[in-house]
Amino acid sequence: MDLQQLCQRVIEIARHAGDFIKHEAENFDRSKIEMKGFNNLVSYVDKQAEAQLVDDLRKALPEAGFITEEETATERGETYNWIIDPLDGTTNFTHGLHHFAVSIGLMKGDEVVLGVIYNPMHNECFYATKGNGAYLNDKQIHVSDAPALKDSLIATGFPYYDFDLTQQYLQVLGAFMGTSHGVRRIGSAALDLAYVAAGRFEGFFEYNLNAWDVAAGVVIVKEAGGKLSKFTDGGDYIFGREIVASNGNIHNEMLKTIALHWKQALS
Repeated sequence: MDLQQLCQRVIEIARHAGDFIKHEAENFDRSKIEMKGFNNLVSYVDKQAEAQLVDDLRKALPEAGFITEEETATERGETYNWIIDPLDGTTNFTHGLHHFAVSIGLMKGDEVVLGVIYNPMHNECFYATKGNGAYLNDKQIHVSDAPALKDSLIATGFPYYDFDLTQQYLQVLGAFMGTSHGVRRIGSAALDLAYVAAGRFEGFFEYNLNAWDVAAGVVIVKEAGGKLSKFTDGGDYIFGREIVASNGNIHNEMLKTIALHWKQALS
């Protein structure tokens, strides 16, 4: 399989879905929001975009299965599986905050080998394939070379349900606030990862995530020269529901900062 050729097709597919999302964003009616659970929003835009993505990706790689947020398709492939979030940042979308993205990852076995993250409102398409570098709109990107946490800008996400660990998480945030250039929370894990790859953030961490939030971003960060793990070094950060991504230089500092408070939460 020619991954680079397939990636170009996936970019076209992501842009096609993004065109639909952008059009709907300009006239979205908030009365059409549905609730999957507490603070877990979904709209017809998520559902229609996902159906379009599944249809197009089936044609691009018929043997692949799917892991999708809205469960438009649930069949698994023996070797290849698409992991899709049609609209990462739905809450931003529904409130008219134009920071959201189409996120498409392709797994071969247990490894993500292709990723595309597209923000249609800013016409920014981040993408990578295994072994071929990471790109933003055809320009190669690399993680920041900041040497230490004190030189870094950190991104995170706040839980929107399951608040049992809120106090510990706030302590972690406080620790990063006091040891970095600051912490940003802008509402899309996929774009947070893409921004680490592009050197806009030096690091990102979050828990209570799903595979479709991070799959595409994982390969983009790796190919940009970054490092990934769970809150403790190593582990399954795609399906393990927590992730730390960094430029590599600050990774150990991030893990140590998190461990100061997070281990207490899990004990």
